This record gives sequence, C-alpha cells and structure tokens, in this order.
Amino acid sequence: MAVELNHTIVAAHDTMASARFLADLLGLEVAPEYGPFVPVQIPNGVTLDYMDTAEAISPQHYAFLVSEDDFDAIFARIGDAGLTYWADPSHHHPGEINRNDGGRGVYFDDPNGHHLEILTRPYGSGKD
Repeated sequence: MAVELNHTIVAAHDTMASARFLADLLGLEVAPEYGPFVPVQIPNGVTLDYMDTAEAISPQHYAFLVSEDDFDAIFARIGDAGLTYWADPSHHHPGEINRNDGGRGVYFDDPNGHHLEILTRPYGSGKD
C-alpha cells in the first residue's frame, strides 16, 4: 500500500494573507478557495489548507525541501521581506543559515507564529 500525505490544515487568523505569505515566499500560487480553506499546493501534490480560527494558534512546524537555486531565490525573498531568520529550530542562532548534511537550511516564522523551514538536503542524508 502506498501512503502519501495529501493535505494538512493550517490554522490562521487571516487565511488569505497567510496563504499569500507562504505562496509568495516559496514562489507558488494560492489556489482558489475551497469551502472554508485557502489552499497552497506544493509541487509534490500536498496542499496546505489555511483555515480561519478565532482561537489562539499553537505554532506548528512546516519544512520544505528545495533545490539550491530555489533556496537562493526564497532566501532572497526572506531578506527582501525583512524577516528574522535562524539557523536552528530553537531560534538560538539569529541571522545565520545552517549547513547540515552538506546542504543549507534556514528557519523563519509566518504571521501566525508557525515555524517554517527551507532546506536543501534531507536530514541524515550526509555528514555535518
């Protein structure tokens, strides 16, 4: 049996603004609204379906594996947006990127406090 992640729901205080934030940074499109959701489809077919909530949001972590060229483009957009970024998920190394497994990675937060990450090599794929 093949099992694939199809979608996940991402809590947001403003679904369209949140979806646009992610899509713009990753160079993707916001899909048409579907019921209460504003989806952003990732090229591997998974969608992040943003859904409004009035409740407090518990931050979640979303990591995106990207090519070296895409990393450069996304990282430039992070800089252009003036976002704070870190080399680590605990936010102890601000203004740095990591070189884990021979690749590059960086963490940043979205407007709802979700922790986003872009990385060029999957963890465990090489040596630090």
